[in-house]
Formats: sequence, C-alpha cells, structure tokens
Amino acid sequence: MNVLFLLTDNQRADLLGCAGNPVIQTPNLDAMAAQGTRFTNAFATTPICAASRASYLTGCYERRHQFTFLTPPLRREFTAASYPEILKARGHRTGLIGKFGIASNGITPMVEGGEETLRRMFDHFDNYEHWTEDGYEIPQSDGSTRHLTDVTGDKVIAYLKNHARPQGQPFCLSVSFNAPHAQDHDPRHYIWPESESDLYVDDVIPEPVNSDPAFFETLPSFIRQSESRNRWHTRYDTTKNYQRNLKGLYRMVSGIDRNVGRIRDALTAHGLADNTTIIFASDHGMYYGERGLSDCWQLNEESIRIPLIVYDPRQPTGQIREEVALNIDIAPTILDLCGFPIPPTCQGVSLRPLLEGTESDWRSAFFCEHLFDRSDIPKSEGARTTGWKYIRYFEQTPIYEELYDLTNDPYESHNLAPEMAFAEKLDEMRLLCDDLKNRAA
Repeated sequence: MNVLFLLTDNQRADLLGCAGNPVIQTPNLDAMAAQGTRFTNAFATTPICAASRASYLTGCYERRHQFTFLTPPLRREFTAASYPEILKARGHRTGLIGKFGIASNGITPMVEGGEETLRRMFDHFDNYEHWTEDGYEIPQSDGSTRHLTDVTGDKVIAYLKNHARPQGQPFCLSVSFNAPHAQDHDPRHYIWPESESDLYVDDVIPEPVNSDPAFFETLPSFIRQSESRNRWHTRYDTTKNYQRNLKGLYRMVSGIDRNVGRIRDALTAHGLADNTTIIFASDHGMYYGERGLSDCWQLNEESIRIPLIVYDPRQPTGQIREEVALNIDIAPTILDLCGFPIPPTCQGVSLRPLLEGTESDWRSAFFCEHLFDRSDIPKSEGARTTGWKYIRYFEQTPIYEELYDLTNDPYESHNLAPEMAFAEKLDEMRLLCDDLKNRAA
C-alpha cells in the first residue's frame, strides 16, 4: 500500500462539516469520512506543534522523545525508529512536502545528525516554515502571488505524477499544510486563498463557549496573564474581530478541503486511488476565543481534540469510531497498514483493528502534557479518561489543579478540584496521572 498522510496546523476537531459544524464547508473531507473511518475522540498528547509533530513521527510521548521548541535536537534513536525511516529502509519511497515543524529557530531542522538524518528519513524533502519565509502569499515568476495552501497542493499533485511510483515502488508521502495557522505578526492574522473569499460572507459564526468576561475572571492569574490572553486581544477581543478572524479561519480550512479534493482527483488520474491509504489529522487543537483565550498550550478539550479521518480502500466504509485515538497512534498505524513491525520504542498502538471494524480491548485513559519552557505559557500535565479530566500546573506554588466531569460538563465549565465532595475522585485522578506519567517516560 501507498500512504498519504495529510496534516494541518491548529485545526480543532470541530472544524469539519462531518463533525457537526453547521457553518463550515468541507465537502471533500466529509466525503472521505463517509468512505472511510472518522474518529470522534482523537487527541494530541501535547498541544504545541514541535512536540506533537515529533510524536507523529516517532509514536512517542513528548516526555520520552523530549523534543519541543528550544530543546536539543530530536535524538537519533527516535528518528531511526520513525515511520519514514523504517519505510524507506524497507523499500518505500518517502517524502515530505510542507511544514516539517521539527525546528527550533525557524528553518534549521533540529534532528540529531542534521542533513544525513533527513536523507535517511526522506527521499524527497520539500520543507517550508511559514514564519521565516513569505507567509501565505508566495511570489510567482510572473509577479503575481499564489496562496501557500494551493502551492502545497500543486507540489503534492506534481509528486504523484512524477515521483510516486518509480519502477513500481510504493510511496509514503507526508504533507503538512501550514493552514489554518494564523500568520503571526501580520495584523490580518488569517490569510485565505482568494478562491474562498466569497464563503461565509453572510454567515454569523456562533459565539465561543465560556467566553463571558465573568468566566475569564474565575481563571487563575497565571492563565489570565498568559500569552494565550495576549493573543486573544489581537484576534477575538471584539465581536467584529471574532467574526472576521473566524470567517478567515473557516476559509483557510475550506481551502485545505478544496486541495484535498484536487489531490484525490490526482490519485485517481494516476491510477493510485485503489491502493493508497489517506490519513487526515491536525497537529493539535486551539482556543478560538473559548475561556477568553487564543492558541493552544493548555490541556482543555479545545486544545487537545483533533480531527482524524482514515480512508483505506480495503476497509469498511462510513465508520464512526468512538474509541480514543492519539497522535502517537499514527506512526504504528502507518507501519502496520504497510505490513511492517512496530518498533519497541513506540508508545502508540495501531488503529488497524478499529479500521477493520473489529471490536478491541482499547485504552480507557491517556496522559497529556505541555513542557515548553516559556514563562508566559505555563507547563502542565494531566490525565483524561472517557468521563473525567485532571490537569495540574505543576510549576505553580501551590500546584494548581483542575478536575472536570466530562459526562456532565463537556465544556469544562466547572472546576471540581476545590470541592470536598470530589476529594476522592481527585485523589484517584492524581494517582492515575502519576501512573500514566511514569509509563510515558
């Protein structure tokens, strides 16, 4: 089998029509979900792009691979066990187009061994880091500009035409769209393709949950004074800003969706559709004004929930799986679908049994964390079960804890940690978090 792994940036789980969003238009992704499997409980174990992308590559928690922004390079022991390097060593042609994201200062790949390691991982490496080059408006030779999402789509289509199957060799192509990440330091924030400009003009995007100023005032001071609040001020502080930026965000997602349709058409045109598995996901979620915040980093549902669709032409169609799927499951899933063993370093599990429609004894809890060392973005760790969420900000004095009953409070509106009636559940979740943390190391 060929594998096409499509990864977006900062796209929360609910930014899909098939996920129940009543406004957003994603017909191509909705069709792919109808033909494949959509996971309704998919999560990133770390809500920041550098660490999450390293987890996608390696199948490991951040606590094990120890990579995020401003850390030492991703160590060779992990890149050697990454899905692209294993596949390349066993005969697949491997490629990456778009945002690699394993970088610390913009464009320098932070992998131990540098260029030699990248050559071991990828036959074709076309990296683009949006914060160091031209942003979303890419200059063309005729003096015009073309949107980065469309440029990325063009490159994927060219790859499928020219490089996908030399001498019958199967391929694994990883494609990372920068969209719908906001363009940092640009006052427009969300810059969409011109072809999507007519979308959502007359729509009104629903207000975010828990966005009342009174709710924000209940948050601890280290959250109220964090970078998440600073970015809220630049994007969502007024109804006008919120509507403009959310419509821009939606247009960027629709631009991705249009390119997914182009790419699938190219697979069909080149005779690759019947033996190519397509995986669609995002690196993490994001606050779009919820809790009076913007961006990711904290462990609330908005930040860690991600979209996940897998289309495998060999598997049942139209499945919806409610089991918990994680970003660390993608690497072992790719290897398993291609018929190769999963390395012992991998902490994720293959989703193949779920894709095949079989019942499986599946995880009931997982560990999540955020360890980026920046004073205005607090570190945290936590545990999530099917019904409960525990978060602790372990560098605060005293440690600040949150406990949520997700069954009755899915938007995490009421922190139960201070309430004596839930002291036993709090102790239970603390112990679970400790156990999962130890196993993640």
